[in-house]
Amino acid sequence: MEVLKLATAGSVDDGKSTLIGRLLYDTQSLTDDKLEAIEKSSKKLGYDYLDFSLATDGLVAEREQGITIDVAHIYFSTPTKSYIIADSPGHVEYTRNMITGASNAAVSMILVDARKGVIEQTFRHFFINALLKVKHIVIAVNKMDLVDYDESVFNSIKNDIEKLRAKSGYKDQEVTFIPISALTGDNVASASEKMGWYKGSSILEYLENVTPEAASDTPMRFPVQSVIRPKTNDFHDFRGYAGKVYGSSIAIGDVVTILPSLKTSKVQDIFSYKDSYSEAQAGNSITLTLEDDVNVTRGDIIVKSNEIPEQTKELKATVCWMDNTELTAGKKYELQHMTQRILAKVSQIQEIIPTDFSTPEAGVSEVTINEIATVHFKLAKSLFYDRYTDHKQGGSFIIIDPITNTTAGVGFIK
Repeated sequence: MEVLKLATAGSVDDGKSTLIGRLLYDTQSLTDDKLEAIEKSSKKLGYDYLDFSLATDGLVAEREQGITIDVAHIYFSTPTKSYIIADSPGHVEYTRNMITGASNAAVSMILVDARKGVIEQTFRHFFINALLKVKHIVIAVNKMDLVDYDESVFNSIKNDIEKLRAKSGYKDQEVTFIPISALTGDNVASASEKMGWYKGSSILEYLENVTPEAASDTPMRFPVQSVIRPKTNDFHDFRGYAGKVYGSSIAIGDVVTILPSLKTSKVQDIFSYKDSYSEAQAGNSITLTLEDDVNVTRGDIIVKSNEIPEQTKELKATVCWMDNTELTAGKKYELQHMTQRILAKVSQIQEIIPTDFSTPEAGVSEVTINEIATVHFKLAKSLFYDRYTDHKQGGSFIIIDPITNTTAGVGFIK
């Protein structure tokens, strides 16, 4: 069964968790005890309706404050498709969590409160989705019941987003606009009778028909997580390399190159636990063996020999900064690229990139939390890399503060 990964985005109280709860309810994906708990909690809070946000907001602080703080992953299925939803926070303080939620999504749903229209967080979330190259965007104009299902309100918000889309690089068919009420269920799982002027799909109908982007044309990358040496009598000479396949597939007999050593060999066997396979697809976690006894360690990357990436000791990247401590020129960080860490120094902050797609701000000395910037790094050793536009995994990295060991930012290689 096909699996679709999607993420929610939007400002505080735009109704992200409520929308997901409504989807779970309308697809009969809520267990009886969960539904009973929602009913009891809704009555306790004095609501005369079911508060579906309680289906996803699992932390005590989330329930008390009525906001989403952590990224919640929700799973549900229909007869034709399985879904993994990353319910991301809307508060500006948790923008970093939203980036995490959207990073692996094929579809991103950005909610807009019909009463408030397009606000700063809408700009930021739309920009980040464009930066992450999320292929399909749904603009769900929520709370239409609170504006009397007025078509002119929906069209005004649509026009504002269309101005952003024109600057973003998204094609017209890649951004879909749907007027909804997550609370009442209008245009969530089925068409709304109260918005006869809208002729498009409901949220669920759209999701059922969207097709994730295939990875078959993306270069294969296999970052080695660990070296498997059982040293038992039955497997005394076994040497396997465990990791996850990214990009296209890898098969027995493929000629591969190990980076950074540039040694070559052929794939001999492919295993997943006790089973063996002739080929592994993108997303598969496997152990493979090679025909030759070459030196391979954690942090190395196995690639097809006709798909060797570029090599450099200097990087130019778009950085989303997530730390309270500012990024400044001259400071040293560790870059986690796939399974390897490299010491890096910030050589230049080229510009701050506004999230409304306006003119970048040059001549800055620091990057503060939630800002996005073009940054240059000098690396302590050579790195084999992809451009993010060509390969999401090979073209991205996280930035780690070596003193606090916190994840300070994420970078996308230009």
